[in-house]
Amino acid sequence: MDFSSQDDGEGGHVSMSQALGQSEAFIEFQEQISQVAPIDRPVLILGERGTGKELAAARVHFLSKRWQKPMVTLNCAALTPTLIGSELFGYEKGAFTGATVRQAGRFEQAGDGTLFLDEIGTIPMEVQEKILRVVEYGAFERVGSSKPVQVDVRIVAATNVDLSRLADLGRFKQDLLDRLSFEVIYAPPLRYRKEDILLLANHFAGRMAYELDWEEVPHLTFGAVKTLESYSWPGNIRELKNVIERAVYKSPSHRIEEISFDPFQSRYGEMGTVFLEPASGRSNDMAQDSGADVLKSAEGKGQREIMADLFEKPLKESIRALEFHRLCAALSACQYHQKKAAALLGISYDQFRGLKKKHGPNL
Repeated sequence: MDFSSQDDGEGGHVSMSQALGQSEAFIEFQEQISQVAPIDRPVLILGERGTGKELAAARVHFLSKRWQKPMVTLNCAALTPTLIGSELFGYEKGAFTGATVRQAGRFEQAGDGTLFLDEIGTIPMEVQEKILRVVEYGAFERVGSSKPVQVDVRIVAATNVDLSRLADLGRFKQDLLDRLSFEVIYAPPLRYRKEDILLLANHFAGRMAYELDWEEVPHLTFGAVKTLESYSWPGNIRELKNVIERAVYKSPSHRIEEISFDPFQSRYGEMGTVFLEPASGRSNDMAQDSGADVLKSAEGKGQREIMADLFEKPLKESIRALEFHRLCAALSACQYHQKKAAALLGISYDQFRGLKKKHGPNL
């Protein structure tokens, strides 16, 4: 199943070439998109990083009645809280320093079409309030103006965080979540699409070989295929693409044998740990408290059963099992970002890497 590039309504193109699959999970996902696309209501796409949420949003647009109109995309996580309002709603001349002309925002640019809000969970509460008004009344004001602007836009939003959890914590408006979740579609992680791994790998290998002007088609050996299929793919399709392209360009022949998952592995040993301030401006303590809430939620299910099982084992085996369980939970809570998981567990990155190495490839 392959969806070729299609016009976005403004002369540009959205590549659909990575929307490949034959697994049951993938086909069910595509069927959900096809079913909701003609219904002119908001759609919320949830999924881990690298699962193809933007491709899914593009398919919703191209299968809708708005397909000949613009599809405009905004990565909400790439903007500061002070900029996102003017990006979405535009601004009037003189609204702030540097505003020398009136500027249309993304809502106006997407008029009669689709606005895709990627990483919507990062939008500040005051901007969420204005988005809610657009969804309810089809109107907003540009920054620096009190004159309402009418607009007809379908919103498709995506995120890799639990919006219901954020709403419970008071960090996402429940009213807006209710309006956006007419339909909620979950993009399946690659680990649930085992039948698609070889198909996607061959696709990415072929594209890389073409880019390198190879005359022969790359061939993944049996061992390479087994290595790919046994990996958990925390970065999903995006990670698979990088892994395959790296393997192809480093291969001395068209036979692809060596697969490397971690480009940061160094023959010179570990680098020193660097601590960075959170991009959101929150303190490390606040970020860790928030992460602890997520970790507590992730560990809550079956906690009694896990503890009971640990107490039945010898002490050393129990400690090892507990370490493994906490590492898995922290990685899951932090979307497999190792430095964040280390901070969440209260240990250094070097200590975390040591524990990860200790527990092997099953982690």
